[in-house]
Amino acid sequence: MTNTVDMTVGSPTKHILKFALPLIVTNLGQQLYMVADAAIVGRGVGVKALAAVGATDWVNLMFIWIAIGFTQAFSSFISRYYGEKNYERMNKTIAMSTLLCIIIGIVLAISGVVSAGPLLKLLRTPKDIESGAVIYLTIMTGGMLIVTAYNMAASVLRAFGNGRAPLIAMLISAVLNVGLDCLFVFVFGWGIVGAAIASLTAQLFSFLYCLIEIKRITIIKLTKDSWKPDFRLIKDLLFFGVPIVTQFIAIAVGGIILQSSVNDEGSIFGAAYTATNKVYALLESTAISIGLACSTYLAQNYGAGKIKRFKKGVVTGEIIVFGLACAVMVVTFLFREPVMRLFVDTSETGGPKALEISIHFLNILIVCLPILYSIHIFRNALVAMGIGLWPMLSGLSECVCRVLMGKVAIHSMGSDALFYAEPLSWIAALIFVIFPYFYYRKKMLKY
Repeated sequence: MTNTVDMTVGSPTKHILKFALPLIVTNLGQQLYMVADAAIVGRGVGVKALAAVGATDWVNLMFIWIAIGFTQAFSSFISRYYGEKNYERMNKTIAMSTLLCIIIGIVLAISGVVSAGPLLKLLRTPKDIESGAVIYLTIMTGGMLIVTAYNMAASVLRAFGNGRAPLIAMLISAVLNVGLDCLFVFVFGWGIVGAAIASLTAQLFSFLYCLIEIKRITIIKLTKDSWKPDFRLIKDLLFFGVPIVTQFIAIAVGGIILQSSVNDEGSIFGAAYTATNKVYALLESTAISIGLACSTYLAQNYGAGKIKRFKKGVVTGEIIVFGLACAVMVVTFLFREPVMRLFVDTSETGGPKALEISIHFLNILIVCLPILYSIHIFRNALVAMGIGLWPMLSGLSECVCRVLMGKVAIHSMGSDALFYAEPLSWIAALIFVIFPYFYYRKKMLKY
């Protein structure tokens, strides 16, 4: 079976690490070129342009995470049917997931284009960066069909334990994105517009590569019967996907509300906050990769009824992420200032202050990385078991925590409340996945 890995046999540690390593490189590379994207905008256009891009972060992420949430849910079904060796049902799931993703991508694109301006006004985006932010968000959300297609294709590959193809797709995307960024921003002078077009073009080529790799999986045989609507399956996919997507929406809404408080602090503070968030996304990418590797491993073994391997996979994943979190903390602390200088030109007005704020924020975040990393293991374990309620509540708890810090605590703590909002929201999120996991492990897995 070309391009697939059966994780129901063999060492759990070996499977998770072997699958996770290319994913780590993939996500790190993806985040690095996003960092490069931000650095090119910050250096090539200016601090205010960086703030404009940053002002769209949470809204843009909300649209992207909706696509990711659905594709992650759909791929969990694919992994389970693959683990069961039920290839007919697996192919039907791939077909129905594809149809749903086309609809989801179109709806997201239309919604994003229509709502970009009103949403940024609602967030009280500073006037000096508002027009740039609206343009950037309109282009990025307008390309959501491309983003959804890429995430679905990559999720299908990961469902079969294939981490190599998404890695190559990322490398293609990274080279294209950075190259087009430099061309569009520095040579053509397209500014923020060029950065947005470069990102979407790069993702389009990533999707096309993933599609080629999917065609090489010999057990994927989509016949005419596969494409006939199966409303029961569609209902199951949506009922499982909606809670996961709600979780991501809740996280994003909390971030959007927090962003409105960041905007109130002015464009210099916004640029600093944006720079740190880009590094934070880079730091989290490792945990996301381990979580995705565990999700595939756990879903395959859960589908195959191999409960002991399932439990061992969760323990293995937690040990791995804790060690990685500690290593990342040390490295980030040692190199935090030169990293932040990649985004901020200290010779520009407001640059030194932006650098100071960004380093302060980063110091707070890195101390709490073990908490953030653990969320991804326990959340994916619940998803692999087909449990969407508690991950949804976990996301809602993050939302509530960010809102309280950004709108209530800020009156007594000042701008520091915006920094502590992240680690406190991580703690709240972890509580809502770690305790349910052990409850369901005892109840459903007969521990």
